[in-house]
Amino acid sequence: MLYLTSDDFPIFVPFGVIGFYRYLWYLIRIAAAFTYRPVPLPENPTYIASEDVTIIVPTIDAGEEFKEAANSWLVGKPKEILIITEEKMLGPLQELANAVDPERIRVLTVPFANKRLQMSHGIKNTTTDIIVFADDDAIWPPTMLPYMLACFEDQKVGGVGTSQRVQPCGERMTVWEVLAAFRLSIRNIEIASSTHIDGGLPCLSGRTAAYRTVILKDPEFLHGFTHDYWLGKYQLNSGDDKFLTRWMVSHGWSTYVQVCKEAELLSTMKPNWRFLKQVLRWTRNTWRSDLRSLFMERYIWTSHPYVAYTMVDKLFNPLTLLVGPCLVSYLLYKSTIPVDKGGYHLPWWNIICSYMVWLTATRTAKLLPHLWYRPQDIIYVPAFILFGYYFAVMKLYALFTLHETGWGTRAGIGDISAATAAMDQQNEKAHQSQPGGGIGDNNMNNPYRQTQQQQQLQHGGYAAMPEPVSPFRDQTPSPFGDSPGTPVYASRAQGAGGGAGGGGGMRRRGGEEEVEMQVGYAR
Repeated sequence: MLYLTSDDFPIFVPFGVIGFYRYLWYLIRIAAAFTYRPVPLPENPTYIASEDVTIIVPTIDAGEEFKEAANSWLVGKPKEILIITEEKMLGPLQELANAVDPERIRVLTVPFANKRLQMSHGIKNTTTDIIVFADDDAIWPPTMLPYMLACFEDQKVGGVGTSQRVQPCGERMTVWEVLAAFRLSIRNIEIASSTHIDGGLPCLSGRTAAYRTVILKDPEFLHGFTHDYWLGKYQLNSGDDKFLTRWMVSHGWSTYVQVCKEAELLSTMKPNWRFLKQVLRWTRNTWRSDLRSLFMERYIWTSHPYVAYTMVDKLFNPLTLLVGPCLVSYLLYKSTIPVDKGGYHLPWWNIICSYMVWLTATRTAKLLPHLWYRPQDIIYVPAFILFGYYFAVMKLYALFTLHETGWGTRAGIGDISAATAAMDQQNEKAHQSQPGGGIGDNNMNNPYRQTQQQQQLQHGGYAAMPEPVSPFRDQTPSPFGDSPGTPVYASRAQGAGGGAGGGGGMRRRGGEEEVEMQVGYAR
């Protein structure tokens, strides 16, 4: 290809700059990932799983794989596991729970299948300081909970994530599962590097993530979480992990990701073409969330500038990726024209071979961390190259179809707005039946927005929250999705371990003494 530049060198200058820029930042990410270190286990832990951890699992169709996953969770000895499902699935899931551990697993129901409503129902029924959300097929190593809890020794940390690998559905991985494994390997590098560089990350993956209960018990969070809209009218059900991550950033909480074997979960992926539908849903969620973070909320620019850069880079990534095939197509056309008429002297087959060698070498280099552990997957590198170009086109398609909020790969998910309205009605009835509810209660129409006195009574001493403040909120629909007049952001003063959020129910253990500091969420 260098010989080709003798024909028209200026054509290659901008593309060479793009290539240099992209691979320079890739090397920076690799260097940061290799210098990253996970948080070690403390000698005298503040939090102990058997007293301080509740695992919440929203599901509607858990099968036999749930038993393997649940048994792996129980090894860490959490205080309780809450399975949140729809009413018609209560019987089958109760049987599964009884077969695993009926004493530590409770099955709760909501009227309709809606992941965010299920998660919020689990939050309301939690009595521990730490909540861990998990997918019903996430398999944990025995050391998962201790390593996640270690991060909460820093009282500024509000959320903790983990690294991930693919668990094959059958005896061997299909090509779709290998593609998913490639993506997770690259993601593990990205989150390790961003955590090391500026302490942030684009998303605490919903497959498994831990949060301080005091943050999620906030009535403003619960309302915003279950009434999340895109363009003011398209209610969102998926993208819950993106919402949670943005909430941490906008409220001054730090996050951390334990990228190590001791905290690396196994998760199944779609072993067939339905994997593409999963990727499409994730891509739409990424577009919506990143646009909000960068241009609506804007906290990310000052809190985690490197993560903000990676988000901006992803906005243009499809275009820069498609530049290569466009340039090669132009060169092939020019190679068919005689040199004396302005064509290029290099034959078409030389151009194609050079391009394929370059693609194979560079893409294989990106996958070396994965191939180090699974060298047999090298035969799937060509499929990864093709998938990369498909993904670039699909990402552009996703950008123009952000109004489509369906789940895509899971049956039984009905009308989101109807489910939320029904849950609101149910909560309103329950609220009116409580002392102080009913007519004359200024918060009657919103069971999540209660007076400070009611919050303290309901949560056993839950500290009063400051009045919600948001410079971006008014009574008009937000172009980036907040429902009209919905209070989404509370004061940032409650975050960073201070105010109402700091160190809820923190325990200090030393020898035989145990001192409990009742700050925020009481036990």
